[in-house]
Amino acid sequence: MKMVVVTGASTGIGWGCVKVLVASGFRVFGSVRKQADAERLTKEFGATFTPLIFDVTDETAVATGAKQVEAALAGETLAGLVNNAGVAVPGPLLSLKIEDFERQIAVNLAGALIVTQAFAPLLGADRSRKGAPGRIVMISSVGGKNAMPFLGAYCASKFGLEGMSESLRRELMIFGIDVIIVAPGTVATPIWEKADAVDVTPFANTPYAPALNRLKRAMVSMGKQGLPPERIGEAVKTALTVMKPKTRYTLTPSPMQDMMTTTLPKRMVDTMIARRLGLKA
Repeated sequence: MKMVVVTGASTGIGWGCVKVLVASGFRVFGSVRKQADAERLTKEFGATFTPLIFDVTDETAVATGAKQVEAALAGETLAGLVNNAGVAVPGPLLSLKIEDFERQIAVNLAGALIVTQAFAPLLGADRSRKGAPGRIVMISSVGGKNAMPFLGAYCASKFGLEGMSESLRRELMIFGIDVIIVAPGTVATPIWEKADAVDVTPFANTPYAPALNRLKRAMVSMGKQGLPPERIGEAVKTALTVMKPKTRYTLTPSPMQDMMTTTLPKRMVDTMIARRLGLKA
């Protein structure tokens, strides 16, 4: 049975990936930060799911998780690593606390590298292992190509993840390990349900307050129309299993979201976003 590691498995995209991969015959190791989530997912997914308890920014805990997977592999290679764990820190960049910006980068970007370094030997960087090299799937975002206002820290982390992934893909060719990006648009996950509860009062005295409230309302509405997490899980399965995967899979719930990312001129997109949020007349 092929084995895959998915980080950030408790809800949303990570949960959708675990659901699809377990149903497709993989044994999945899913990282969570809380014991309660580990127990809940084990009951939900059964014997072919094994929880790993770590925060992706904790190198020692991640290394312990990698040892747990290594023991289960018994000398074979790990088929896949899905770097999904992440957070979204909102706020205008001019007013954002630097420690909040640093936390965003630590989780979404440095965390992905910490996990990759820990599990790379199991994927085949350790050439003594038996079996074909595994693959790494990086969960990016349309925000890794098209940056929204007030999500600058998040988008910086995803733009960085895209660049890091490209470098990794080229560096890991020596081991036969591929790196594939999966970049969703809006997905119907709890992060959108929580958008209305995001506290924007620290920015109430900035010129951005009205636009921030408009963005909150738009995020809640977009979340209701987002893709199901299992749709992202299917794309991840494709990236892990097809003979010649693409380097990047983009999935959006609407053609306009895709066009804003890939087709329309940047100045046009600037104007569209600014007018929708009231940043420009």
